[in-house]
Amino acid sequence: MVMDIAHRDHLLAAAHGVLAVATLAACVLAEVAVFSSRRHAGLYLVPVSAMVLLYRFRRRAAASDVGLVDFSCLKPPRRLRIPVAGLLEHYKLIGCFDDSSVEFMTKVIEASGMGNETYFPPSLHYIPPADTHAEAIREAHMLFFPTLDDLFAKTGVPPGFCAPPSLSAIIANHYRMPSDVKTYNLSGMGCAAGVIGVDVARNLLRTHAMSYAVVVSAEIVTVGWDSGKDQSKLLLNCYFRTGCSAALVTSKRGGGGGAASSPPVKYRLVSLTRTNQIANDRSYRSGYRDEDDEGITGFTLGQGVGRMVSELLRAHLLTLSISILPWREKLRYVAAVLVSAHLRRHDKLSSSSSPPPPAMPMPDFRTAAEHFCLPSSGRPMIWRLGQGLGLGEKEMEAALMTFHRFGNQSAASLWYQLAYMEAKGRVRRGDTVWQLGIGSGLKANSLVWERVAADDHFASERRGRSTLGPWRECIHNYPVAQP
Repeated sequence: MVMDIAHRDHLLAAAHGVLAVATLAACVLAEVAVFSSRRHAGLYLVPVSAMVLLYRFRRRAAASDVGLVDFSCLKPPRRLRIPVAGLLEHYKLIGCFDDSSVEFMTKVIEASGMGNETYFPPSLHYIPPADTHAEAIREAHMLFFPTLDDLFAKTGVPPGFCAPPSLSAIIANHYRMPSDVKTYNLSGMGCAAGVIGVDVARNLLRTHAMSYAVVVSAEIVTVGWDSGKDQSKLLLNCYFRTGCSAALVTSKRGGGGGAASSPPVKYRLVSLTRTNQIANDRSYRSGYRDEDDEGITGFTLGQGVGRMVSELLRAHLLTLSISILPWREKLRYVAAVLVSAHLRRHDKLSSSSSPPPPAMPMPDFRTAAEHFCLPSSGRPMIWRLGQGLGLGEKEMEAALMTFHRFGNQSAASLWYQLAYMEAKGRVRRGDTVWQLGIGSGLKANSLVWERVAADDHFASERRGRSTLGPWRECIHNYPVAQP
């Protein structure tokens, strides 16, 4: 059976390759024919345009072949809860921070919008913290396995049947996955890792047709926190908390009618866009891990990171808007840009006493998606990013409340936000969800999903399972008012 699947996958990949070569050859022959027949120069655009349209159609078709079966988010045990007051007292008692460092972290945490229900791993509850490699491995076990157990139970897909890839050898070993499983470990990607994981899974599913892939995102806090006095490194202590998510994606078409071996797809992947500025030294140095003057390793947020993120987002949104905005919004935006350019040109020719020209317009991304999952980097940053995208408080609610309840869980935060909106019953069939992740490098990555399954309250009745996930016992308390 394994050999049959492998042969089928290789044959499909070979067929796609032959089709691509044949298409390219046909376009080249068409160009030669136009040239040799001395036709009008405008005809040269016909073969090229056909090739571009075919390429875009194949990309869109490939994206639509990937679906999200379901996802799970970990709710850590209550004994790991770390209230804000207890955290600050903890920082005073462990002895590695001076008064100015504690005062700095106090101001940051109190202004961040974080609540009293976030979690730290067991290793960081000790005095002094047990931030060893062994404890980090224990934390990984604590995060991965309950999350994956819940995912496999919800989807009905046994882990031994999960085809490539899994996240790491730890997971493959625990579930005794078959010898042909492929594992990919993405580290150092920051908050954008979840989208990158889905991209890796999508590319593998194109080759290994009719298969599953599990994408696991987690924040290992044990070895990530900083015990030094460099304030540029202490922000991680203020924002990041324990969390884990697992998503099951598939290339199986139609979901097999809900059979146990082929569970129905919940979301369809509409668009995946990745942008980076790694070649820019300022962008590259805006977030990095290094040693301070005392030799203590920590994660540094460089100067001007806000400006670099703004530049990155402008480039990312330009690419993303081409694929996700409806035509009417594209036309409106082009008209707005032309008017703005005309006003700026007119302003340069007029006297200096004239009022300043209007700011460059932005597309209305609310026409492209009904729901938004934003980088969970604290209330001030969420507000700044949301307003820059033209979003209101309602669109930012999931990000703000997820940070209040769970803190920043890196790439997993995007899935906690989707779980929040599902627990509220807001995601309906036909709705689109935009997940935006920004990570070190700098990188901006976006996933756009379309809900294709029935609404959650109907689906949960059929399955006999709650869809509240990590918000099961507290969703009725949200949203909370924040100053």
